[in-house]
Amino acid sequence: MNFLFAWRYFRAKKSTNAINIIAWVSMAAIVVGATSLILVLSVFNGFEDLVKSLYTSFYPDVKITPATGKTLTLTQQQLQQLAGVKGVRALSLEAQDNAVLQNGDWRTIAYLKGVDENYTKVTGIKDKVVRGKFELGTEDHPLAVLGSGIENALSTESDRAILPLSVFMFKKGEGNYTADPASSLSNANMATSGAFFIQQDFDNHYVITNLAFVKQMLGLKPDEYSGAEIALNDPLQGKEIKPFISRLLGKDYVVQTRYEQNQSLYNVMGMEKWVIYIMLTLILVVAAFNMVGALTMLVWEKQKDIHVLKALGADNGRVQRIFLSEGILLAGLGGGCGILLAVLICWLQVRYHLVPLQGGSFLIDYYPVKLVPTDFLLVLSTIFVVALLASWIPARKAAATPIELR
Repeated sequence: MNFLFAWRYFRAKKSTNAINIIAWVSMAAIVVGATSLILVLSVFNGFEDLVKSLYTSFYPDVKITPATGKTLTLTQQQLQQLAGVKGVRALSLEAQDNAVLQNGDWRTIAYLKGVDENYTKVTGIKDKVVRGKFELGTEDHPLAVLGSGIENALSTESDRAILPLSVFMFKKGEGNYTADPASSLSNANMATSGAFFIQQDFDNHYVITNLAFVKQMLGLKPDEYSGAEIALNDPLQGKEIKPFISRLLGKDYVVQTRYEQNQSLYNVMGMEKWVIYIMLTLILVVAAFNMVGALTMLVWEKQKDIHVLKALGADNGRVQRIFLSEGILLAGLGGGCGILLAVLICWLQVRYHLVPLQGGSFLIDYYPVKLVPTDFLLVLSTIFVVALLASWIPARKAAATPIELR
């Protein structure tokens, strides 16, 4: 019944046009606020999914690294135990360190990462090769897949380079403080087979080659590695499987899920989303001021109705709930229209790419959007709370109106 009264008051013609104008303005502000919130949150969701997909191409579901130092030891028995953990789909070993790469007069420093044949099973980097092929060669004839930034820094075309790259790396345990610094360096030639393009953090720093070659360059023992990467049958089970792997290996090994490998990134993305949400909620606060004015004038307009309701037995609580319902109705109509408008805009963006990304240097050329049900609940809850607070003072004033029948 409260909403029936509220609906009749909303539709009824007011004696003063200003009341109608202020009511429609407040509802329009809520439409704008709801639309803005849904659109911005959807864009953040779209970029978050895009960034996660890029990092998923390089980072595994679970990664094992040494607790101290740069290398760890994994025996055949340990490898068999890891492969036998329930939920583990594939295991890949790696050895990596800084290297100086030279192509004629061009030099750059990169992470030279040696991987085994299972590497393509634990990451999606093979699908990110934009030039040439994902071929790593052998220990005696190594091939390298360059990050696109490294490729540019060396001024080479990885799929058609005639001359091999020169590679320089420090051997394990060797420093440059010996009488002959050159004796601590490994030097070899390495041909190129392709280039990958994922994201600048990877493209500008990494070169992928075969495991045996890097181990030989670093002087590692047969059971020594820089780390191990694991793919799971269900990537979402990383948190549950991590304790089993940690207990299996012991305290000398660090086991990280994909989230823990990129925890700072995910924290920053989440924080940015909440900051933007709080800032855009201010639009709804401005709408609330308009709503307070509209409802206050409506209470003044409906003084006679309030007197009649109280004379018929309505208590103060009933009158207060009627005008609270009026505020919630205004906010509900505005929020509903705003959400529908946002859904329409998102659909048009996905289908027709209405808003492009400037610069042309990103993987996609339009703003990605993704609608998430929890965002709708968050926005509707915010609108409801704002409407309730904005309606409280006018509703209390209406409830306090004394009966005056003439």
